[in-house]
Amino acid sequence: RVLFRSINGQSEKLQVFTTRPDTLFGVTFMVIAPEHTMALAITTDENISEVKSYIELAGAKTDIARMEESNKTGVFTGSYAVNPATNEQIPIWISDYVLASYGSGAIMAVPAHDERDYEFAKKYGLEIRQVIDGGSVEDNAHEAKGKLINSEKFNGTNSDEAKSLIIKWLESENIGKGQKQYRLRDWLISRQR
Repeated sequence: RVLFRSINGQSEKLQVFTTRPDTLFGVTFMVIAPEHTMALAITTDENISEVKSYIELAGAKTDIARMEESNKTGVFTGSYAVNPATNEQIPIWISDYVLASYGSGAIMAVPAHDERDYEFAKKYGLEIRQVIDGGSVEDNAHEAKGKLINSEKFNGTNSDEAKSLIIKWLESENIGKGQKQYRLRDWLISRQR
């Protein structure tokens, strides 16, 4: 869990869950679900009309349709958050490829290392910053693990080791917390007669 603070006068932080803390330095924008409780609150007056229209259109689609749609769409809120790793201001977008029912309804977008984020960044001209070495991000996302680059004091660390080091650093700075993820297998219970 990572906390991103908004710089547009909002005291509330946007909470994001990630399985890839090793890519935190590559976050160049955030995306929240159209149904996110903060969607309208963080939208600037200049963008409110466009955001409201987008939210209405997204609300007409089912979650399944939204996830299957290959053409990623979105709208800029006019607001920014601060990447806790880099202290850079990053734009907050609303897109229907993020679901309110999954995680916190907000994602940290790492276009160099996630295909959906990559497509979205290419479409809207957003920055793509590679932070895992090996592979090119010219034509698509580089989703494999590797050694960290462009990640300040974590440069040269391999992805698996960097995950735990970055979680410890986030916890020490009080801007994130590691959590265990349990995966339960589906199981069938049958009754015998």
